[in-house]
Amino acid sequence: MNRLSFKLLHTCIQNQKNQKQNLASRFAVRFAKPEAGFSLIEVIVVVVMIGVLAAILAPNWFRFLSRQRLNKANDTVVAAIQEAQRQAQKTKLSYSVSFTTTSSDKIAQVAIHPSTSAPDSYWKNLGEDVQIQSGSVLLGTNLTAQNTAGSSIAYAGEYNSSTNKQTITFDYMGILPSANFGTPPSGSTEAPGLKIVLAIPNTSSPTSPSSTKRCVIVKTLLGSVLTEKDDKCIEN
Repeated sequence: MNRLSFKLLHTCIQNQKNQKQNLASRFAVRFAKPEAGFSLIEVIVVVVMIGVLAAILAPNWFRFLSRQRLNKANDTVVAAIQEAQRQAQKTKLSYSVSFTTTSSDKIAQVAIHPSTSAPDSYWKNLGEDVQIQSGSVLLGTNLTAQNTAGSSIAYAGEYNSSTNKQTITFDYMGILPSANFGTPPSGSTEAPGLKIVLAIPNTSSPTSPSSTKRCVIVKTLLGSVLTEKDDKCIEN
């Protein structure tokens, strides 16, 4: 009788244990946390936020890149003027640096050449050595003849071989012979100097400059140069 009672008690305890295990399993399944991950709504929100940030930051980034290209192009012009002067002093011959913009695809070019030779075989796209994309920089000068400053800046102009328009020439001593630095503007005693202006093209017209400019100005017979930007690069 005792063995039977013990067996029944053992069976009862085992059944209660099984019931508790089953109840715990159902509870765990019911309240289990879903697997880690992102819902579709969360992904859409993130994509929209990225798009908004890109729309805000992209224009500033492109303007920064354009200014960097402009600075590099301006450095190239300074280097070209200085190289022409060095070549004149080194060879004891007159050397020129000329500027042009191609008529077909409006690419700014520069040439360093002996003054007795035409620049035809010396033209190089402005800034190609520093990977400036062709057409991304607009070139203008106030050079109406060799070493002669005019009263305004002409953009996207072509080199003129008959007048040596858009040319700066150094003699065998490295100075600017018969240079005319222009007429001082009203209210000033300072001549504008020989100016080479570089600008980011206007978005509506690739041959018109925007307000973002860099320029190189030659104001002395010794050929010393200074650089300016934006409103300092206007006509006078």
